[in-house]
Amino acid sequence: MDYIGFGNTGLSVSRLSIGTGTRGWARHSDQTALGLDGLANLLRRAFDAGVNFWDAADQYGSHPHVARALQGVPREQVVIATKTMARKGSDVARDLARFRKELNTEVLDIVLLHTLSDANWPKKCADAMEVLSRAKEAGIVRAAGFSCHGLDALRTAVETPWVDVVLVRINHAGVNMDAPPDKVVPVIEKLYAAGKAVYGMKVLGCGALKGNARAAIEYVLRLGTVHAFTIGMTGVAQLEENVRLVEELAPQYPLKKVV
Repeated sequence: MDYIGFGNTGLSVSRLSIGTGTRGWARHSDQTALGLDGLANLLRRAFDAGVNFWDAADQYGSHPHVARALQGVPREQVVIATKTMARKGSDVARDLARFRKELNTEVLDIVLLHTLSDANWPKKCADAMEVLSRAKEAGIVRAAGFSCHGLDALRTAVETPWVDVVLVRINHAGVNMDAPPDKVVPVIEKLYAAGKAVYGMKVLGCGALKGNARAAIEYVLRLGTVHAFTIGMTGVAQLEENVRLVEELAPQYPLKKVV
């Protein structure tokens, strides 16, 4: 598994990230349904296969599972992304304290404002952004950003220096995306050129494209502007197949050089 520099964050991540939020909401997901040890063991198996990038969120309810998995791997060798639904600064501060406790870690690698869709999100979330900026200065958070659920919000991110990381919906068929690929890809290219860390979700279209996972993964890698992508998996067979595909395909499609 190749590891790459994640934008300008200073983090090094595997091209494949293991997701914990398939149909994830209200602190439940297909992955958390595996149980505490079930998901923790899958995360450890992913780490052993070279997947050092784990995608979690408060809304998935996966923090306890990640914490359990971390008991069996070196903390400094794993990059954990999590997400908050809070929009007020005071609520974000409380979430950061709670997340650190739930994950049993002093430092949160990546914290994203979850599910932003409005073009004016920097104005509406200014207080939350300020708290995350202070947390970065204090060494509590390494990188901050947002998970995108609207093309206008994605466009705004290009011109927003605060953004370190963007989680964006991308697949070749336009399934469950913010807009068709021909509208989204040019914005991704601008984000990448601006030094943002870009990672994709919905690469398999919430399962709609799993019949040809190779084509779906190859499409995203071929773009050359998506650093990594997260796929929710619920079993070892899925994990091993996705790892095999990424190991085979990623060397053929290196990331583009930023001029």
